[in-house]
Amino acid sequence: MPRWGMVIDVKRCIACWGCTIACKEEHFLPPGVFFNRVLIGETGKFPSSSKLIYPILCNHCSDAACVEACPTGATYVREDGIVAIDDTKCVGCRACLVSCPYQQRTYYDQKVKDKEYFPGQGKTEMELIGEKLYPFKLGTVIKCNFCSERIEDGLKKGLTPGKDEDASPACVNICPVNARVFGDLDDPNSEINRMIMEKKGKQLRKEFGTEPAVYYID
Repeated sequence: MPRWGMVIDVKRCIACWGCTIACKEEHFLPPGVFFNRVLIGETGKFPSSSKLIYPILCNHCSDAACVEACPTGATYVREDGIVAIDDTKCVGCRACLVSCPYQQRTYYDQKVKDKEYFPGQGKTEMELIGEKLYPFKLGTVIKCNFCSERIEDGLKKGLTPGKDEDASPACVNICPVNARVFGDLDDPNSEINRMIMEKKGKQLRKEFGTEPAVYYID
């Protein structure tokens, strides 16, 4: 069984927000909800200041704090390493939101559901279609799932996640500068492991001891 992970090369990232938009389209996310975000800041002082760009998402930790905090077992780590949420078990206590070191979870309530992309004009046809195609359950927590549906469908077709677009996360496919690489962390010959080794990939906030499956090259 593979263990899926991602490498993000922040030197390549141009903060185009393509990953953010592709993710919202893939999952039909309502206004204000983001599974992929891009943090932008600066370091140093002019004229030698530098721009900092950090794309962030759920880190799909092996020893996830959200899993430990969940009182019902709704949040769990799948055999392939993806941290998932069983919305039939989620009671909306939001303990996982508090415990997540990366702040990558959203509570889906009526207020979030009712938001419109064009306030006061009603939901567009695409928004209504999205609610049918990718429904979220009220009173539960939602987050990035590494586009697990694409991975699972692709594997059934004999495709390889990270190489074939139809089996890879939308944020990886859309990146115009190939800043993201997806693959099997348990395969020593995979491209993702090669990049982690050769370019010294680092986990974000490693001190929390959650063993993230997302690595950064800077």
